[in-house]
Amino acid sequence: MTRFLSLIFCLVLAGKSLAQTPDSLRISSPNGLLTWSIRLQDEPQSPQSPIYEITYRNKPLIQPSRLGMGNSGTGLRPLNWNKNLRIVSATKRTQRSNWQPVWGERADIPDHYNELIVTFRNGPGAGGTMQLIARAYDEGVAFRYFFPEDLRVQVLEVEQETTFFNLPPKTKALYTHHAQGRYEERAIENWDKAAQMPLTLRLDNGTWACITQAEQTSYPLVRLKTVGPNQLVSQLYSEITEASPLASSWRVVMAADRPTDLLEHNYLIQSLNPPNEIKDVSWIKPGRVIRDLTLSTTGAKDLVDFAVEQNIDYLHFDAGWYGHEYEIASDATKVSVDPRRNPKGDLDLPEAIRYARSKGKKIILYVNHRALERQLDTLLPLYESWGVSGIKFGFVHTGSHHWTVWLHEAVRKAAKHHLVVDIHDEYSPTGFNRTYPNLLTQEGVRGNEDWPDATHNTILPFTRYINGAADYTFCFNQPRLTNTKGHQLALPVIYFSPLQFLYWYGKPADFPDRQEIEFWKDLPTVWDETKVLAGTPGQFVSIARRKGTDWYIGTVTNTEARKVDLPMSFLEPGKSYSLESYEDDGTGKVRKQTRKVTSKDRLTASLIASGGQAVVLKRN
Repeated sequence: MTRFLSLIFCLVLAGKSLAQTPDSLRISSPNGLLTWSIRLQDEPQSPQSPIYEITYRNKPLIQPSRLGMGNSGTGLRPLNWNKNLRIVSATKRTQRSNWQPVWGERADIPDHYNELIVTFRNGPGAGGTMQLIARAYDEGVAFRYFFPEDLRVQVLEVEQETTFFNLPPKTKALYTHHAQGRYEERAIENWDKAAQMPLTLRLDNGTWACITQAEQTSYPLVRLKTVGPNQLVSQLYSEITEASPLASSWRVVMAADRPTDLLEHNYLIQSLNPPNEIKDVSWIKPGRVIRDLTLSTTGAKDLVDFAVEQNIDYLHFDAGWYGHEYEIASDATKVSVDPRRNPKGDLDLPEAIRYARSKGKKIILYVNHRALERQLDTLLPLYESWGVSGIKFGFVHTGSHHWTVWLHEAVRKAAKHHLVVDIHDEYSPTGFNRTYPNLLTQEGVRGNEDWPDATHNTILPFTRYINGAADYTFCFNQPRLTNTKGHQLALPVIYFSPLQFLYWYGKPADFPDRQEIEFWKDLPTVWDETKVLAGTPGQFVSIARRKGTDWYIGTVTNTEARKVDLPMSFLEPGKSYSLESYEDDGTGKVRKQTRKVTSKDRLTASLIASGGQAVVLKRN
């Protein structure tokens, strides 16, 4: 049961007097380490501008920075909420609750925060109303703009924001300009392209931080561009024309003493989204997935048999089963195999679905955005009638206000037809899977299709994965891999995704030695508890996850060899565990070792360059 305690008190004062009582415009996290405050300040050509700041451990995290949004004044409803404001009220609230996700990286999530809602009016007279809502958690601070329903303001036009993030000198960022990009460490200045969030930061005083967003479901994508040394400002992907009420996405600033804490506290992103809207969730099944590359009936049945042997839950039919995915004539209601994928065109999809279901396996169908946009309302009930369990959206439009709204509505519609969803390509999560947990995963990551090196793989947990699950599309026994088998085995523990595509380019013949992949055979894809044990972006990472009474540990290094020594104090005291470790033997093969351990023991991973170690601990 959710435990909830809410305490509300209000401060409703005149604008001038309220601005002179800073305690009424400040909130702190429950543990007192983070503070968020706001005030109005006169600046050249910008009188009465809203200014906020954030501190962590009494040191600047976000230095005084401007807030606001508006347009050029040429639209139907000029909207300029960055100056000439007056504060008419401030409301504070405290929440102490926990919630339980349908699936996740942990079974129980705290939702503890102190909230401040400041209401502004624009200019003299009645004007309109804008609110700034801020919440201070132990894990980070979040704030958003909100325009309540106002019959006097029927249309809201937003062209840009003036949401600034002024950072302390010498701050460094792990920068990429798109969701599937490479990362590099950069100073905060002279970026030629705006940065994709999450944007992980290393302050000169040793603090780690991350700027990201949550609940970006009816608001354009926001990126961060440099406007001066150590100064970032939000850049909207598109303009907005909407009626009130209108809420922006949450801007989230996480802070921690160690980078590992940023990832361990990433549940904050989901907590900033509305609760689950699906009443019956019994049909939502996470699991392991294998992709059919043959698009033939025989090939599909062979994969089903392999799935039975290896405990794989889903069979995925990829692009080409209904024709060329980009041709407007391709009809996703009919099976018509692209001859470039299978010249014979011998895919009997109903028979493949029947055979898979007879063996207890589920089916996912890929559909490109061109067919989705034309046929979505036809496809969803049709696929449900076929016995399909999921749909993978391909190359969807992302970023603009229009397509953001369309995409999340498509996930809602899929839930009505009992279809789980995987969104591929540039889409990156912001916590919508709390509200619609049929959205099991998404890409938005530079994964194995791009054959990244080990250093990139050690950066991802501290950047992209802060915002949630990512479909990395794992490979094994592929000559294009730049990392070892031990590295690949460990990644599905480190990289969270309720749908784990463990055999993206694999087919049964690629795995002559089944013992090498036995670690994946019973690997869970959702967890009851997660602990980020150690790591530094670009160097190494080690993560432990619990399912029931068993623990799984994944550790990988960058392109350098290293030894990682880990305490096992997270194990239940007084209990014995059987440990199985899988690691590189130095000859290109996987070495398995076993022993008995307790919470008093330590685990050592001697990793070769680009290597890794995968461990399972079963309680005796």
